[in-house]
Amino acid sequence: MIRRGFQVAARLGHHRGLLGAPRILPRLNPASAFGSSTDSVFSRFLPEKTELKDDALPNASWCLDMLCLYQEFLEKTKSSGWIKLPSFKSNRDHIGLNLPSGLAVSSDKGDCRIFTRCIQVEGQGFEYVIFFQPSRKKSVCLFQPGPYLEGPPGFTHSGSLAAMMDETFSKTAFLAGEGVFTLSFNIRFKNLIPMSSLVVMDIEVGKIEDQKLYMSCIAHSRDQQTVYTKSSGVFLQLQLEEESPQ
Repeated sequence: MIRRGFQVAARLGHHRGLLGAPRILPRLNPASAFGSSTDSVFSRFLPEKTELKDDALPNASWCLDMLCLYQEFLEKTKSSGWIKLPSFKSNRDHIGLNLPSGLAVSSDKGDCRIFTRCIQVEGQGFEYVIFFQPSRKKSVCLFQPGPYLEGPPGFTHSGSLAAMMDETFSKTAFLAGEGVFTLSFNIRFKNLIPMSSLVVMDIEVGKIEDQKLYMSCIAHSRDQQTVYTKSSGVFLQLQLEEESPQ
């Protein structure tokens, strides 16, 4: 996603069409989503009925801190406007819309997965759940890194944390303003993260202008006494196309 975002940004910077098409990406109406209401984005991202497996549900590997904070945020979904986001194995399952024809690619791979859901054994890789607050354009991600994400002995690999931040940025950007591609991502590491411990990520959208969403993230311990990383990212808004009826 990051690499493709830079490719798109480069073409935009030279006012050239994507992949040879003589056009510039259309600007989006901030009050609309894909030509419809904002509710359309949520209805596609949060289907009321689906047979897809939601990987953002508690399992036996979750530590006590993660379970407790998960329950706290579930209570907030009842009274404070927070939404628990499901996590399906592919972004195709979430968005339900197609990339513009100039960016669409065909694949004969039937089992495509989001990178942060590539390890299927519970507790061994990325265990996480994201809660989103639409009115404040803010998200909180509860992340528990498993032993398959080891970097220094006993601690989490910095690359896996960066991937988790980028994934949370992307989901927040999409719901907050149709952000699709990562244009830039900066991160400062401050403290090591013990494996299988809870990391809380607070993500906010600072501003939206010129088809770009500017975002920030602080990753910290549950008690907020230890800051693990601080990061920022910029995402590109992109008009997606309706799926063709089957």
